Amino acid sequence: MREGQFIKQNLERWEDYQQTTDDPDEVAKRFTYLVDDLSYAKTFYPNSNTIRYINGIAANIYLSIYKNKKEKKHRLITFWTTELPLVIRRRHRLLLFSFLFFISFVILGAFSAYVDQTFVRAVLGDGYVDMTEQNIANGDPFGVYKDGNSMAMFVKIAFNNIKVSFLCYSMGIFLGVGTLWFLFENGLMVGVFEYMFFHHNMGFKSILVIFIHGTLELSAIVIAGAAGLMIGNSMLFPGTFTRGQSLRHAAKDSIKIIVSLVPIFLVAAFFESFVTRHTGMPIWLSLSILIMSASFIIWYFIIYPKRVSRRTLNNQNG
Repeated sequence: MREGQFIKQNLERWEDYQQTTDDPDEVAKRFTYLVDDLSYAKTFYPNSNTIRYINGIAANIYLSIYKNKKEKKHRLITFWTTELPLVIRRRHRLLLFSFLFFISFVILGAFSAYVDQTFVRAVLGDGYVDMTEQNIANGDPFGVYKDGNSMAMFVKIAFNNIKVSFLCYSMGIFLGVGTLWFLFENGLMVGVFEYMFFHHNMGFKSILVIFIHGTLELSAIVIAGAAGLMIGNSMLFPGTFTRGQSLRHAAKDSIKIIVSLVPIFLVAAFFESFVTRHTGMPIWLSLSILIMSASFIIWYFIIYPKRVSRRTLNNQNG
């Protein structure tokens, strides 16, 4: 049977399976049929998107089969340990695209500043550049992080970062173009900002100081960008769904990802408000915070989702 005919023959049933039911016999029947469909697809259509689609439905039903009263009490735990990682795994490709877009814009910003020095002021503004250069002349290049009350900074920075991430995500409704624009703006700004410090021979120091909070903050923006691209991608490439169905599925997954970024932004805001201001801390301490932050992002958003997906698939086949 051709893959197209296989999809056409079973699509309506698969869509019905995504509607919740309280009948345990019906749930068990759906799961059994999906396992058969998955085995058939893996045999005749290896590396097909159909496999990932069926596996996603089966994974959700698998979770519902093993849900009981005790697990409901730990709903928050299962969200972070199983549900969210499975969502992230299904969207790894868009996460990669968001990262590549952002890095490209960072490089573009740094290169543009290198070619034309006035580009720095055009992007960052005269006031900020003048203040930074004055701080550098005074021997305190990162003095901006020492101004103001730490708690007031924390509230302001956390609110601003969450707002930016939500805007980056919500602008995905414009076929992903709005999200790409936010990634462009932020990436360009980071590239120009870092070039300014490298130009003053303070590049390594800027990484040690700024990326104490910047590692989590910028990673979260990239992840928010992936969530926004999910919305745009669902409308441009709905696959076997109608555009409305595709958009609903993407919105359901992407909002979970956005929710997961809130604690990351809170931690990043804490670092920026209470830790980054200590610009004279030992290099080993700065590197430790930076490496732990990067390790967490790589583990939770790349490595761990693959493990959860593999474990879930093995349990289904077992």
